[in-house]
Amino acid sequence: MDIGMGYAAVLGIIQGLTEFLPVSSSGHLVLFQNLLGLTEPEIFFDVSLHVGTLIALCVFFFEDLKGIATTLFSVSTWSGQEDTLWKRLRQKPEMRLLGLILLGTVPTAFLGLVFRPMAEKLFSSVQIVGSMLLVTGLLLWLTRGLKREGRHVGQLMIWDALLIGTIQGLAILPGISRSGATIAMGLFRGLSRETAVRYSFLLSIPAILGAMLLELGGALTSGFPPAGVVLLGTFMAAAVGFAALKILIHLVKKGNLYAFAPYCWLLGILAIVGSF
Repeated sequence: MDIGMGYAAVLGIIQGLTEFLPVSSSGHLVLFQNLLGLTEPEIFFDVSLHVGTLIALCVFFFEDLKGIATTLFSVSTWSGQEDTLWKRLRQKPEMRLLGLILLGTVPTAFLGLVFRPMAEKLFSSVQIVGSMLLVTGLLLWLTRGLKREGRHVGQLMIWDALLIGTIQGLAILPGISRSGATIAMGLFRGLSRETAVRYSFLLSIPAILGAMLLELGGALTSGFPPAGVVLLGTFMAAAVGFAALKILIHLVKKGNLYAFAPYCWLLGILAIVGSF
């Protein structure tokens, strides 16, 4: 379809809001397409929207990414004997964090590849999307009253990474919020609010990159929208996504992640009822 500037701006705003707020971007995509009669945007434009939200993530967590990159590529870090090198790397908190991000990415990638064909079929089912939004709302509501204190980043464990990575993989199902599910799992595991949200979004970076790479082949053969349309959509997704990140992290630190639960329940019920 031909994408106009106004349509590009609207899709960029929707992508920026729903990618990070715990309300399921994939679920909203299905509902907007079915309830409002919108058609799916061109693959290349869709990828460009994800580029926008990825930019927002990288800017927001620049210090974390800079610390990991600096440690990883530092000449002093890579010098010395092999046994000494390994010991020194394990003592670096940035390398530990990177290792746990990579570990959490393993179940995400596995489940993403396994469930991808099924998830694509489920995109046509408004009832499934509505049901999964109810599940998302339940996960968010269960975080109500959890303590602010908890384990910090340096106390992340292997099981934390595997469980959070697993639920991130399951978020490929439309209606399951990736951010909501992973942050909730972190809180259930006893992580502090700041650590849960920080690890959740750092873990999402390779997941978003992987999803973009899977779509890239089709994007290059599907045609290219006008450059202005792509740039506008990307900019709106990045700008709105950055603002959404700030809002969500503020709410999580205040212990108000559950505040999004009623919205997910209402939308889920409306989707199920409206599908009959």
